[in-house]
Amino acid sequence: MLDKIKLVIAAVIVIAGFWGFYQLGTSPMIARVGAIFGSILVALGVAWTTEPGKRFYVYVQEAIAETKKVAWPTRKETVQSTGVVIAFVIVMAVFLWIVDALLAWAVELMIGTGGA
Repeated sequence: MLDKIKLVIAAVIVIAGFWGFYQLGTSPMIARVGAIFGSILVALGVAWTTEPGKRFYVYVQEAIAETKKVAWPTRKETVQSTGVVIAFVIVMAVFLWIVDALLAWAVELMIGTGGA
């Protein structure tokens, strides 16, 4: 129950930050944006003390560790793969353009509006 209360407090803090943004309408923009960022940081701090917040922090740490294990392609492999994709897209575009032109010609021929 305490975690739910903390999460509600965090949400109220964020809402207060947005309210402050609009209440500081005549203030410099840095103060207005600072109200939002400050409230978000405080809300994150409050949410971090909850059980779901701690689990989320562990999840992020594990995700970062898994990302470090990924075998990223070399620059050469990336450029080659990109070239293959671009070539395939061009070939498919030309193919679809030809099919579209043939179908348009066939429909015009069938309804008698052109072609013959």
